[in-house]
Amino acid sequence: MLEIIVAGIFIATLFNIIFTRYHIPTIIGYIVTGLVLSYLFGLHSSKSHDLELIAEFGIVFLMFTIGLEFSIKHLKLMRKEIFFYGGLQVGISMAIFFLLARFAADIPNKPSLVIASALALSSTAIVLKLLTASRKIGEEFGRRALGILIFQDIMVIPILLMIGIFSASDVHIAPLLLKTLAEAIVLFAALWAFGLYVLDPFLSRVLRSNSNEIFIGSILFLVMGASLLAHSLSFSYSLGAFIAGMIIAETHYKHQVEADLIPFRDLLLGLFFVTVGMQIDLRIVGDNLPLILGLVALFALIKVTVIYLLLKRATAKRVALKSALSLFQLGEFGLVVFELARNADLIATELSQILISVIIVSMVLTPFVLRRLTDIVDLFFGNEKLAVMAASFPKRDLEDHIVVLGYGRLGQKICDKLESRSIPHIAIEHNNESVLRARGLGKKVILGNAAQSSILESVHVHSATAVVVAMDNNDHIHLVCNALTQIAPETKVIITVSKFQERALLHREFPRYEIIVGTEQIARGIVDSILKCEL
Repeated sequence: MLEIIVAGIFIATLFNIIFTRYHIPTIIGYIVTGLVLSYLFGLHSSKSHDLELIAEFGIVFLMFTIGLEFSIKHLKLMRKEIFFYGGLQVGISMAIFFLLARFAADIPNKPSLVIASALALSSTAIVLKLLTASRKIGEEFGRRALGILIFQDIMVIPILLMIGIFSASDVHIAPLLLKTLAEAIVLFAALWAFGLYVLDPFLSRVLRSNSNEIFIGSILFLVMGASLLAHSLSFSYSLGAFIAGMIIAETHYKHQVEADLIPFRDLLLGLFFVTVGMQIDLRIVGDNLPLILGLVALFALIKVTVIYLLLKRATAKRVALKSALSLFQLGEFGLVVFELARNADLIATELSQILISVIIVSMVLTPFVLRRLTDIVDLFFGNEKLAVMAASFPKRDLEDHIVVLGYGRLGQKICDKLESRSIPHIAIEHNNESVLRARGLGKKVILGNAAQSSILESVHVHSATAVVVAMDNNDHIHLVCNALTQIAPETKVIITVSKFQERALLHREFPRYEIIVGTEQIARGIVDSILKCEL
């Protein structure tokens, strides 16, 4: 196994260095890596089972970070996108695919229903990764696509239940449904009670240790513990992670939690896509290439048409088409469905391989389609300008605002001055007790390490009028300024330091930034400097 891991890391790195040079997404590099590894080491499904189990946690961490964006409040706000449009999309798509499988391909009823359910789903892993990376998840088309994807993930439970019923002739449906309902209530109740009575004091004590390792370890425990609890109750790992994310989203720890978990999520998602590539059988693909490409085009056309027709009355046609094109592909869960159905003798092995190949081809095409989404839509509607919602979860009102990094004495003074002049602002502070005190007073302060790019992006630093770095640790100031240079090179930045020597050093390294020497008494001067940005 070790030689497979080492070879995989080397091959993935090599491919992605080449691919990124030509703006090809890293997802493709991981899938090609899996394909190469499968032929180099003969990795059939029996040999790669442990790797696939580890890779599944890439989806788990993805669903957890999605849950972080969906507190109960946000879920209520998006109930129409999730339950109405998501439910209609899955229902109508399943009906069309069932009729095609049953009457066009002459497949029996039960296998046709299983196939239809898998084809109705899209790829949560690819779509959300790409939309999040491109900061389009908060645009209107991104929110509508996300709502439909969430409902599709909820549908995992009944689909798995259906396969179990179809594969076991002696199963009685009523008791099984009652058992599933009871287990769902236990899962939600257990996780919600933990969030209500245990989570906040637990994380508060963890943060008092001032150890980043302990904090990350505690979050990994929460994610994996919730996943295992869900799995022990016959649900998917990802459902437990999603609920855990929603619970943490109700606390003020969410931003730092998300920032710390992103490396784990991206690494495991990469491994997931490697295992997707391992399932490609080039012999079957070669023998059935025209059929596979034809099915990819047909299934994509059906899904895009269904979603576009559902959304076009509720939003602008461009938004509806963007949402539909985002979800044209088949999803990673279909790989699991077809494998389970084949093992249960519901569908033939060759049919299963053809459908798996169709899914993978559609997944490979997805990054290229999403990258050219606007150009494709322009072919149908021209270059019409469309005002879309550009803010992302959870702060839709953050635009042309001030970001204050550090909420010590000077940071507090600056925020007070900004508040007195009704200037929109938000502060980031790494000390949990300071954040708790500030939030208790109704101040706009979030917990997080401002040197992490994901924390800065969560407060829309790229669309801020100005950023004020109000910290007393010179090393930390350098780390923060480096992060700002990377993700918001055009944003005005004001740095406060205590010594002229520090000012000279920073000025040489960051000549574009305004650097002020002083203490909290200069808060008014800093705010006046900000006001020159024409707030």
